[in-house]
Amino acid sequence: MRSLPKAKKTLALLAALAAAVAPRAAQAHCDTLDGPVVTDARLALGKGEVTPVLKWVGPADEGAVRAAFVRTLAVRGLGAEARGLTDGYFFETLVRLHRAGEGEPFEGLKPAGTAVEPGLAEADRALAEGSADALGKAVGDAAAAGVRARFGRVRNARAHADESVTAGRAWVDAYVEYIHYVARMFADTEGHASRHGHEAHESGAGHPGGN
Repeated sequence: MRSLPKAKKTLALLAALAAAVAPRAAQAHCDTLDGPVVTDARLALGKGEVTPVLKWVGPADEGAVRAAFVRTLAVRGLGAEARGLTDGYFFETLVRLHRAGEGEPFEGLKPAGTAVEPGLAEADRALAEGSADALGKAVGDAAAAGVRARFGRVRNARAHADESVTAGRAWVDAYVEYIHYVARMFADTEGHASRHGHEAHESGAGHPGGN
């Protein structure tokens, strides 16, 4: 029987593999015109005060944001058309630098109302409502549904695994997907939060990430 330490190491390895092959989120919400970054940018421009947006970038990019802000304020008073153009320039600059700080590409601002990952919308809703209860249940239900679906596929495939090489490969594919999914969930819930907090503390990072 495999020892517990070795099993834990195997689980960690599977989690790492899962993270490496998992598809990236199709859409973030920080790059939409009604997302939190642009919302703060509108607030900053309305007040003529850059401070509300500086939290979205790290110290290394603060100078670039301040410079873009000053240029934007200087031009936006020339009229509605100029304001629209220069505000857009500032929004794109801020979001691009924020995304770069996350290690993510920037592919342009998306229109207001653009659909985002359901989990992102639920996470923001929980913050607005001041309670994580509904969010926790939604996450738990989604995770449980994912486990049940993959468990059902792998169990069915295992029942036919010895019928042919093709069937055996189908079982292996289903098994790998199932194991990676479960391992990734355990890694995320048990270790990711503490690791992320430690890394942010060590690096002195001053801006949020992951969105």
